[in-house]
Amino acid sequence: MEQKQPLPPFTAATAVQKVQMAEDAWNTQDPEKVSKAYSEDTEWRNRNQFIKGREGVVKFLTDKWNKELDYKLKKQLWAFTDNKIAVRFEYEYHDKFGQWFRAYGNENWEFDENGFMKKRYASINDLAIDEKDRRL
Repeated sequence: MEQKQPLPPFTAATAVQKVQMAEDAWNTQDPEKVSKAYSEDTEWRNRNQFIKGREGVVKFLTDKWNKELDYKLKKQLWAFTDNKIAVRFEYEYHDKFGQWFRAYGNENWEFDENGFMKKRYASINDLAIDEKDRRL
């Protein structure tokens, strides 16, 4: 059976590792690569959207990165226990008109026994910023 290391139950070190792996994957802006961290039947709530399955993840991320240009993400471990991790994050991007944004949010993750994320709940707020105010 396929596994995605590290596996739950998480320790402080493995939770930080899982968060860093997610940050690194998302910063590739490769929907296929990112989708491999999620279970085949993954369920997401992202803002007001509900996504199901890896195919849904690929479509969602493809659409996202076609609109959110020069995307750069930073994640930070907030809390963890057993098979769950909570993170805070911020990312920056610009739209096709050149307007920059910084998005802030929190995610709650739940993993299956093989280390794949089966649930992801994200709450996100965007703030328009000037390019000179970018941090990432």
